[in-house]
Order: sequence, then structure tokens, then C-alpha cells
Amino acid sequence: MSDATVDEGPVGDGTRAVRAGLPEPVKHEPTLPGPVFAAHFHLPGEATGPYSYGRDDNPTWTLLENAIGELEAPGRPDVETLVFASGMAAISAVLFSQLRAGDAVVLPSDGYQALPLVRAQLEAYGVEVRTAPTGGDAQLEALEGARLLWIESPSNPGLDVCDIRRLAVAAHAQGTLVAVDNTLATPLGQRPLALGADFTVASGTKQLTGHGDVLLGYVAGRDAEAMAAVRRWRKIVGAIPGPMEAWLAHRSIATIQLRVDRQNATALIVAEALRQRPEVMDLRYPGLPDDPAHPIASRQMRRYGCVVSFTLPTRARAERFLAALRLVEDATSFGGVRSTAERRGRWGGDAVPEGFVRMSVGAEDPEDLVADILRALDESAE
Repeated sequence: MSDATVDEGPVGDGTRAVRAGLPEPVKHEPTLPGPVFAAHFHLPGEATGPYSYGRDDNPTWTLLENAIGELEAPGRPDVETLVFASGMAAISAVLFSQLRAGDAVVLPSDGYQALPLVRAQLEAYGVEVRTAPTGGDAQLEALEGARLLWIESPSNPGLDVCDIRRLAVAAHAQGTLVAVDNTLATPLGQRPLALGADFTVASGTKQLTGHGDVLLGYVAGRDAEAMAAVRRWRKIVGAIPGPMEAWLAHRSIATIQLRVDRQNATALIVAEALRQRPEVMDLRYPGLPDDPAHPIASRQMRRYGCVVSFTLPTRARAERFLAALRLVEDATSFGGVRSTAERRGRWGGDAVPEGFVRMSVGAEDPEDLVADILRALDESAE
């Protein structure tokens, strides 16, 4: 897939990914400079310039932030990106920097399982929290007078989708800010800022970096004042990534298009195979033409993600299935090059059946992965 900007001409996702955030070349210097490990910087005289103290800024962060910004908002120099120590650090930075006592926020009732913890903390600070499901644009019904609308599309783990542009238009008509958790989609799947959001937020731990070895989060936004508040929150709480993690993330982004295209294509193959099995219920993947989310997803998403969800008849059947898998690791998180799956009910916090399975499709050969999944289904049958 490719798109164009006025100043740079046609640039495909792969070309953009491998060059995103690279500095101007310098003779005898590496293409991607190594991580800068510094708590402080040489700073004689007046405290001016980009780097003064390690909690405020770091050259390795800057390159990574530039790279993510080029993926989330190509050709948009007005968009600022900030990296954080984790996805939850990024989520918290937006919510707690933008909301005050007496404000109202609308959260998805079917979103990431840590959101109930966030809700409890917001309410303790005097913020009114309203919730509604992602599907059917149900959050519109709770929007009146809210300061911030938080969207998660596709939702995790149920994979419902809402019309981001429609919700953003309705929110902005009454002065409500809009933030979209873009973790499941990645910037190659959808670009929330182009759909009208004020913030796009994600866990870089997942498919953005894709190797299961980095904890990272980021916020990108188009309003300078709002992003200044996010930056201030990062400084106050010190929710900063280490330079090694930032460097690893930047290195990994170079292969995101290769990984995403392989994983997304295989996820569709896996979903189609699962659809043929009578014991598999409530199968969800936005890329399936008959999935309830597909009509909206096909309008606003460029790729449908690597996560497939489904339900097996009982908790015991799901556990036997997971134990029988050989190419799929029983682990939490998603988006890595090695396939993972888990019974989400083991954590609590998600309103899902006991036999609900979230599967993250990796970069294995599709025929090998499908064969393993079908064999595990057969072996786990009573």
C-alpha cells in the first residue's frame, strides 16, 4: 500500500518504515545512531537547547518519536509524538493531563482490561466516568457534555469496531476531545488523526515493535497546547522509556510493514479455517467479509490486524486446546512474530465467556500454523 504527500511524492509503507526517523547521513557514522545513555548533558551557561536532563529529553527518544510520527501522520509536521515507558503510561498521560475534577469522560465498556483500574482512579479524583460498548457507535449516547471521548477500535479483546470519524465529528461539535487507542490496528492499519481524533495512543509493546522484548508506549497529537500538557505529565511522573528500549523499538519499526502484512494475511487464513469448525463459536476478525465489524472496518482501516478471537464450549476445552498447541505459545500480549494465544478469562476484568480465546497470529508459515491449530482442536475434543 502507498500514499502520497505534497512534499515527498508517493511513498509506500515499507519505504517509510525502513527510513522513518533516520537522521541526515554523516560520513563514518551509523545510519541509526546507537542509544544515548545519559542522565545529564554538558550544559554551560544558559540552559538552552534540546537536551539538558535525561528525564526531559534524549536524542534516542527524538529519533524514535520522529519515526512514529512519520507513520501515524505522514506529511504532518504539526503533529507531535511523545514516547513513554509503557502503553499504560501513555494512556494515563492523556487521561490525567486532560481531565480535571468535575469533568466527564466516556470510556469503552469493552476495552483493555486495565481501564477499570483507570476508572477507579479517575473517579477518586472527582472525574465522572461513563461507559458504553464500542460496537454500534454506542458511545454517542453517553457523549453529552463530556470533556474527553476515549475510543478503542478495534476493541481488545472482542474486536468490535466503531466509526471513528462519525464519533469525532459529534464530539468536536460540542467541544469534546477525542483519543483513540490504536494499539490493535497500528499506524499501518489506521491513522486516527486523519479520521479526526485529537490524540492517537498506543502500546508500542505490541505489533509496532513486534518481538515481545520491549515495553513502550506513545502519544501523538495535533494540538500543541494539549500535547504540552501530556509532555508535562510525562515529566512530572517520570514515565520515560530507557534509551535501550527506545533504540530497540526504532530498530524494530524498520520491519513493521513486512511483519504486519505477513501476520495480517495469515490471521485471515486462520480465521477462515476456524470458521469451518463447529466447536468454534463467536469467531471475530474484522477482515472476514461476514464479520459484524467488516463494513466499518473496511472504510477506515487499511489493514485489519493480527488478532483473532473466538470461544470454545468450555473453560476445560479451551485449556486443553491451548496446551495442545505446538507453534502457539500460551502467553498474554499480542502482535509478536511468534504466535500466542490465551484464555482471557484467567485474568478477570474482561466480560468474556470462560472458553474465550484471544489468538495473536505471528509470522510462521500459514499452512504450518493452521495445521497446528486444527490438530490442537482435534486433540482437545472430549
